[in-house]
Order: sequence, then C-alpha cells, then structure tokens
Amino acid sequence: MSGRPELICPAGSLPALKVAIDHGADAVYLGFRNATNARNFPGLNFDDSEMRRGIQYAHDRGARVFLALNTYARAGQWNEWTRAADVAADLGVDAIILADPGLMRYCTERHPSLRLHLSVQGSATNPESIAFYARQFGVQRVVLPRVLSLSQVRYVIDSVPIEIEVFGFGSLCVMVEGRCALSSYVTGESPNTCGVCSPAKAVRWEESGSGRRSRLNGVLIDVYAQNESAGYPTLCKGRFVVRGGPDESPVYALEEPTSLNVLGILPELVQAGVAAIKVEGRQRSPAYVGQVTRVLRAALDACVRDPATYVPRPEWIAELERLAEGRQHTLGAIDRAWQ
Repeated sequence: MSGRPELICPAGSLPALKVAIDHGADAVYLGFRNATNARNFPGLNFDDSEMRRGIQYAHDRGARVFLALNTYARAGQWNEWTRAADVAADLGVDAIILADPGLMRYCTERHPSLRLHLSVQGSATNPESIAFYARQFGVQRVVLPRVLSLSQVRYVIDSVPIEIEVFGFGSLCVMVEGRCALSSYVTGESPNTCGVCSPAKAVRWEESGSGRRSRLNGVLIDVYAQNESAGYPTLCKGRFVVRGGPDESPVYALEEPTSLNVLGILPELVQAGVAAIKVEGRQRSPAYVGQVTRVLRAALDACVRDPATYVPRPEWIAELERLAEGRQHTLGAIDRAWQ
C-alpha cells in the first residue's frame, strides 16, 4: 500500500467548512462569492472576512484550505481573477486550484511560493498534458476528470512525477469537465465563464395537476409525479421525449441522476498511489458534508489500517445511498474493466 490519501471535502459556506473539518477532512476546498469559481450559486461561498476565519479555523486544527479559482477569466475582467489570487495568497491558503493557463502564469510570477493544483476544469486526462502544466507552471497536483478507468488512472500516476487527485463521491458529469456547453446553450452562462451550471435566475418551478415541472430559461427539463423527488434542473439530467423511442415517453436521454461512490475500490485507489480523494458538493448543505465526510473518513482509515480485510460496511453504503443523486450510486467510467 502507498501512503494515506488526503480526504478533501467541499466547503460552500463557513458552517460547511467547520463541519467537514470536525468530521475528519484533511483539507477543504472553497471559493469566493463571485464568478471566479465554478459553484457561483447565490448564498454560497466566501467573502474575504469569512475566508480568513475559515482558514484560521482549519489551520488551528491541522487541516488545509484550497481555493477553487477554477473558471476562465473573461475579456475585460482579468482584474477580478488576479485580485482573487492576490487575496488568497495574502490570507494564507495552502493551494489554489486553477484551470486558466494565463492565471497560472500570473500566479507563478506574482506568488512563486504558492502551491498550484490543476482543476478538473482543465480536462487534463493524459500524462503529456499533465507534464506540460507541471513543466510550465510548477503545478504540483492534478485533479483528474471523472472519465478515466482505474487502469488509466494507474497509468497516469505511474507516468507523471506529480500528485494525482481523484473524485470519490458526488455528482457525475456526462461531459468531460471543462468542456460542457449544455448550460450555455440554453442560458448563455456556463460553469467555465460565469461559475454556474443552470444559474438559479434561469430556473423556474411550476405546479400543475400533472405534477411539478422544472424549466431552465423556459425550456422544460422535467415533470415530476406527486411525491417524486425533484432534483435541481440541469439539461444533462432532464427527461425528454426521444423521437423514435419505444413509446416516445420521457426518458433520461443523456444521463440518469446518480452519484459516484468509490467505497468498494478504496484499496485499489490507495495501492495505485492517489494523493487525495475528493468529495464533490460545495452546493450541498453542511449536514450533507458532515455525513459524507464522516463515512469516508471511517472507510479510508479502515482501508489504510488493514487493506487485506477491508470491506465497506453496510451502514456506510446505506448512508451514502441516501445522499446520492437519485438514491443510486455507481463507479462510472472508473469501472471500465476492459480498458
């Protein structure tokens, strides 16, 4: 077995940050309350004062704080992104998670001692592109997109001299991260530029005799039956009528709502040498963050302590299933045994 992977958990707010650390997170990741991060939802994220308090809380307890500065700076607004980097460096974040190469260059020149991580939004899926970021900008860790099989993850780890971080639990994206155009197609705003998929201002809920309807900028995304759980409307996880389908009834045409869950393959990930396992969900509640952190902390500790006998406990599986999208979970692309 390789070293103990770092457990990195989401902090969409100061309460979520505290809950994650109190339940065993080794590090948290967060963002400013603007378009510089890819979870720019109303009511989430941090201002300068809150971030200072969050960093202090984490450091006092031996945890690290990573800033997600992971959108691409827009023309004419460069100063907003560089200010975020400057403030983060001054406040003492332990690393900045970046996608924009221009911003990486700025950080290496202005803050040469600041640790840089390549965001999943950078879509680096092969050793050559990862090596480029390490060589040009001194990137020390890469967050792999959730499109690689376990054998491909192993190949990347064996081929590059920098740390590799993988997702361990949370929502899946049908697109290669960093390249999705679905949200911008309907709303004009995308995660990579405005920091949000399906911006809240474009979301509408309607109650009718046939059930609850969700719309995104006027486009009907789904119709939910009475008492059916309604997820946040995104194009990739909507139900649509597909012409030529069996009965032309609405189906999940692109992707069913489900969550990634790597509990069952933790020994393989640790053996492969992953540096960190990340939980998706800065848009989630503090209660959600606390529950997921507690389960993964217990599972990781048990796995590292005795990998030969490690088996996910039924109560761990049940608790994560209750928190999963659509109340179901999957290994996704990582389970492609034929690759």
